[in-house]
Amino acid sequence: MKNRRLFWPFALSMGIIILDQLSKALVAKLINPGTIAWKAFGDFFWLVHQQNTGAAFSMGDSLAGPMRAFVLIILPLGLMLAIVVFYFRTADLHAIQRWALAGIFGGGTGNILDRIFRPEGVVDFLSFKFYGLFGLERWPTFNVADATVVVCGLLLVIAGFFIQAPDKETGQEA
Repeated sequence: MKNRRLFWPFALSMGIIILDQLSKALVAKLINPGTIAWKAFGDFFWLVHQQNTGAAFSMGDSLAGPMRAFVLIILPLGLMLAIVVFYFRTADLHAIQRWALAGIFGGGTGNILDRIFRPEGVVDFLSFKFYGLFGLERWPTFNVADATVVVCGLLLVIAGFFIQAPDKETGQEA
């Protein structure tokens, strides 16, 4: 029974992948690239269609063929594999940390799928005004997968500081 519970967080991964890919498909179908389809709260939120040929903040978008495939597809696939191996091989994770890792896996997989199957780039569509903080008028445009990786990554770090690992002998929280 306990082993079956280890797989439940991957339902979150699948949900994230499905929501991410559906939202990207709708944006790609309904909004022309480079255009703002909808604004809310004045200039605060834009629903746009941007194509990102790099990673976060367009890093790596100018890399050449084989290096690009290595940095933007092979390396992230290796990281996703490492997350899954770590997830199943360690008993030192609290349930919240397992759900956070599954969320990171789902978001990371969503963007890897775009890099493999969308040669025009990862579809980004959420744009928020940033009011000049850090020299940015707008935060770089992102998508569901990006947001999930960031939120779950923060949750993982916070949980690491405030939640004790389960007792190795009993498997219960300390």
